Amino acid sequence: MEQTQYRDLDVFLSTIESLRGNYFSFDKKIHINRCPGRLDLMGGNDDYTGGLVFETTIQETTIFGAQEREDTDFYLKNPSVEQWGWTETIHFSLQDIMQGGNLRDITEIRHFINSDERKSWFTYIVGGLCYLVKEYPEKVRHGLNMYLDSTIPLGKGVSSSAALETSALKACAAAYGVEINGIRLALATQWVECEISGAAAGIMDQYAVVKGQENYFTPMICQPCIELPVVKLPAGIKIWGIDSGVRHSVGGTAYEAARAACFMGYQLITEIEKLQVHSENQGPLVRFTDPKFEGYLARITPTEFRSKYEPLLPEKMKGKEFLRTHSIHFDPYTRILDDISYAIRKATRYAVEENNRATLFYQIMSLLPDNPDDLGLAILAELMHGAHLGYTDCGLGCAETDQLVGMVKNERQNDLFGAKITGGGAGGTVAILGRDSLRAQEAIERVFDTYREETGNQPWLFEGSTQGADAFGIYTLD
Repeated sequence: MEQTQYRDLDVFLSTIESLRGNYFSFDKKIHINRCPGRLDLMGGNDDYTGGLVFETTIQETTIFGAQEREDTDFYLKNPSVEQWGWTETIHFSLQDIMQGGNLRDITEIRHFINSDERKSWFTYIVGGLCYLVKEYPEKVRHGLNMYLDSTIPLGKGVSSSAALETSALKACAAAYGVEINGIRLALATQWVECEISGAAAGIMDQYAVVKGQENYFTPMICQPCIELPVVKLPAGIKIWGIDSGVRHSVGGTAYEAARAACFMGYQLITEIEKLQVHSENQGPLVRFTDPKFEGYLARITPTEFRSKYEPLLPEKMKGKEFLRTHSIHFDPYTRILDDISYAIRKATRYAVEENNRATLFYQIMSLLPDNPDDLGLAILAELMHGAHLGYTDCGLGCAETDQLVGMVKNERQNDLFGAKITGGGAGGTVAILGRDSLRAQEAIERVFDTYREETGNQPWLFEGSTQGADAFGIYTLD
């Protein structure tokens, strides 16, 4: 078999060939997509409030292959999940998600997916198939043989779920003769996350893994998806990620509470302004909008927020207090729970200020020359540190990620500059900015080893990037 430019793809193709005549047939094409995870450099948790996000891909990837069948059965194989005690091979049929030529009720599909927790990992693949049934019912008339492998570690805050959703949906679509790219693919996989898995996800993860390019950043204004020119990583600069060993989940209570608090703050601001708010369909998702801010807290400047709205927002409010006077919650994808105390003022402030920080970061990075001086890097570092503190304000901080950021700060004289918690927070990975130098690499290894010794956690080091799902496209194995 001819070698490709990707080592992980070569391993995957070798495995696929070994399954020919057993799992895969010889007479039908196998459609393959390769999709990386992402590292959130700036803008985390600002995507659902309309902010600017600044992401890059990581080297770790998910690779997914799909081959059409003659019947309506689906077979899905993922040997790597055995280590988690999950079912390696799952069999289901088109009738489990489709009835009378249309998609079954979402509640029924969620019940089907969650009926066996050992199989719940297949949520994202079934979700992609549901999207294809919803959008292309005339195409989805037969089943598929599917196989996946992933080197993206779970629960590290580097979007293993977005990579899985994207690679699976893109490969399965190709098997049905459908091509989905760009923003449309990102929105489709966001729908999978929100509607099928039940996680309140923004758009930044999906956009980053779809549109990413090796050694480039993918900035976007999430209103809902305003693409900005990609930014090349300047020569002499390097990005790392160190996982804290504390498991992260966007379905977790902390993330959901922080997101809900932002929308509670937005709702109170619209009442201050006496704005008429209504819901609308934005692509496949539902959102609330108004004539002044169009539903986006990022439309408010930091000075406007501090002078006009912040003094009028409650520092904290129990869910039951808010629900007593508000029958509608302006975020369809989070719940307001009676006994949770929501940090409305700080969460809303974070949404406003993080957009400003991320915008400044993007502008400076876009103009940064190769091998920049310390001043430019110091400004970027300060923006990252401000973003990190903002997570704590929202209730998304973590002692272990604070420890990693502090350790990076202590290596300032060794070419490490900025560090911040990433993604949904409350654990996961810390992104680090520094020089591409031997001194910086030694400092990174020192931080990694010292953190492991002091905490007993087993961290993971992310470095380097690779092409996103669209740049890779579809590899067809005849």
